[in-house]
Amino acid sequence: MIHIFDGAMGTMLQAGGLKPGACPELMNIDAPEVVRAIHEEYIAAGATIIETNTFGASRLKLDHYGLADRMEEINAAAVRIAKEAAGTRAKVAGSMGPTGRFIEPLGDLGFEEAYEGFREQAKALADAGADYLIIETCIDIQEMRAALLAAKEVTDLPIICQLSYSEDGRTVTGTDPESAAVILDGLGADVIGVNCSLGPEELVPVVKTLAASCRAPISVQPNAGMPFLKDGKTCFPMGPEEFGTWGPKLLAAGATYLGGCCGTTPAHIKALAESVRGLAEPVRAQGRRLLKLASRSRTVTIDRDLPTVLIGERINPTGRKKLAAEIKEGSLLSVKKEAVNQVKAGARLLDVNMGVGGIDQAAAMQRAVREIAQITDAPLVIDTSDARSLEAGLRVYPGRALINSVSAEDARIHDFLPLAKKYGAAILCLPITEDGVPKTAEDRLAAVEYIIRAAERYGLTEGDFLLDALVMTVSADKNACRQVLRTLALYREHLGYPATMGLSNISFGLPNRPLINSTFFAMSLAGGLDAPIMNPYDDAMQNALMASAALLGDDPNGIAFSKQAANLAAPKKAATAKTTDLPILAAIKQAVIDGEKDEIAGLVEKALQEGHDGNEITEKALTAAMNDIGVDFGAGRVFLPQVLLSAETMRAAFEKLKELIPAAATADKGTVVIATVKGDVHDLGKNITGALLANSGFRLIDLGKDVPSEDIVRAAIEHDADIVGLCALMTTTMTQIDKVVQELHAAGCRAKVMVGGAAVTQDYADSAGADAYASDGVKAVKLAKEIVGAE
Repeated sequence: MIHIFDGAMGTMLQAGGLKPGACPELMNIDAPEVVRAIHEEYIAAGATIIETNTFGASRLKLDHYGLADRMEEINAAAVRIAKEAAGTRAKVAGSMGPTGRFIEPLGDLGFEEAYEGFREQAKALADAGADYLIIETCIDIQEMRAALLAAKEVTDLPIICQLSYSEDGRTVTGTDPESAAVILDGLGADVIGVNCSLGPEELVPVVKTLAASCRAPISVQPNAGMPFLKDGKTCFPMGPEEFGTWGPKLLAAGATYLGGCCGTTPAHIKALAESVRGLAEPVRAQGRRLLKLASRSRTVTIDRDLPTVLIGERINPTGRKKLAAEIKEGSLLSVKKEAVNQVKAGARLLDVNMGVGGIDQAAAMQRAVREIAQITDAPLVIDTSDARSLEAGLRVYPGRALINSVSAEDARIHDFLPLAKKYGAAILCLPITEDGVPKTAEDRLAAVEYIIRAAERYGLTEGDFLLDALVMTVSADKNACRQVLRTLALYREHLGYPATMGLSNISFGLPNRPLINSTFFAMSLAGGLDAPIMNPYDDAMQNALMASAALLGDDPNGIAFSKQAANLAAPKKAATAKTTDLPILAAIKQAVIDGEKDEIAGLVEKALQEGHDGNEITEKALTAAMNDIGVDFGAGRVFLPQVLLSAETMRAAFEKLKELIPAAATADKGTVVIATVKGDVHDLGKNITGALLANSGFRLIDLGKDVPSEDIVRAAIEHDADIVGLCALMTTTMTQIDKVVQELHAAGCRAKVMVGGAAVTQDYADSAGADAYASDGVKAVKLAKEIVGAE
């Protein structure tokens, strides 16, 4: 069935009397007739689902207007108005928008605080009688996760989840459509989609990717093109007729829920509805559901028909006294180094185990998962036998993880499978029963089948299982290797799900273990091993993998093998080199790139002891590192989380320099006054830019959001600012930038004006008289350096 959403609400409210800077959601109380009339216009245009006027009606957003204590009243009134307008002609979707803040460690908002804010609003909307909940315009998958988990706790209503993507096809924090679909499908979103930010043409490929990556219905609500300014008014280029022509194309791409966002009116929705009337739903291919795991920014697929996926085993304190001691002391320095180095060495997934006695393992797991997820794009495997630690890790992980492991023991099934379902995780099925380790392959198959049947009762299905063949030592059982190979064959014959196992146990107690391990590895790859858990630094194992890929056809005609043959015997020093092994300035630069906040102060101190001055450290190490990060960010090789972490690391370096040498050697680069303009209560982009500027050595005067022009001018003159940064997210507030620029010039302020924000373009910046336009925070830092350098 094809469903038609309504279009923009904000511009319609303004036409109905909403004052600049006023709370749009309060009109549900103060002007219900205006809100009802808007709903009725959209229904008359053909909308079959209308959204409540509650986009910013969470307690966290209403607090800006002093209305937090009226959250339930405002949401209930919105649902009542919408249902009165809809009658039997349309369904009502309770709208939930983002908080405007990043969840830690990217920002200052705690996961549980965000979760509670969404839970309250979801309950208020559901209790008032909404037919759906729609969580929309999110730019961070972690915030979407918090909202979806919270909503599912309080209601069984269908939940629609819509992220917003930039022109590079990713959200601001780096999530691509495939990863979003994998994560949200696992969490149980009923409809997965995209809204805002771009026009319909740019969203067609996003819809195609979403449809190909999950089985949930797909939704799309584009803008009416990208906004521009004409005669002092914000305009959208796409009229109703042109907008309507994209309906069949979006439908063909896979969307069955269609509507509009910024710039769309009842006329746009009417054209859209008419364009798809009588058309058939798209037929989506329903092949095998593959096992897909995802980080915030990357999906890894494990399957018998795909190349082998290495699971790095090194973040595990078992048998490693130094690592265990560090974890016990609260240090994650080695844990983070292992994460980065294993990925460099070829690991596609990272196993994370915090099993150290005498500590709060749940707290340690939560902290480790949060920090590893910020520094690497490899999906994580949560390795624990403790349900509390498992939930702690799964809850804060901004991706789809693998649980290591679920055995055929009733306690493990009872404790772990509900968590797998709740958090959308896949499970590693370990054939250990109440009676211990099955000796034969047939018994291992039976144990795994028992786990799968139990998992299916909890709602898990195809694409949720990775099967462990369970390696025992051949020195104790001469048939250990044969039983593993037989187990792999039975898994593939009877179940078809991909297989994994730890490898090194096979050689315990024997001499020349590397030879035994690499030989066993090659045999297992031929026998059906898809995702080995191993040490990625082991050259013999990597060589065996490379040779096996050529022999088994994963490396067609041995092309990759031929290219790498000269390096087969060479240890992978580059992959595991420590920053402290590099020349000191190179070490500082690499520490900033890798986000090694814990190490940077010591490296800076060492550089000073070796005779390098503050300017040399700043320019050749710190600035050089951020220049490289900027290039990688622009090329899509790194994303906002890594950029922010690198900036924090550079800030720590600056602080150490200021502590150890005279302030003149590390003087501020310049003063920047930054603000979101009057009437605009969104400051996420401004906060990101401000953090990057401050961490890059600028003196930052942050005036906040919804700032009157006279306050901005006054602060610029009072602080003798070099730069004034102006942000506007909404098309309705962009024109405030013109006003501020004019008043700054009239006051004789010497500061250069830099502008940015989701609605702002280079053309608009030029027409407004701004000196620079920054499309993102990284560009803003580069431009700011150029501005103060020129001066």
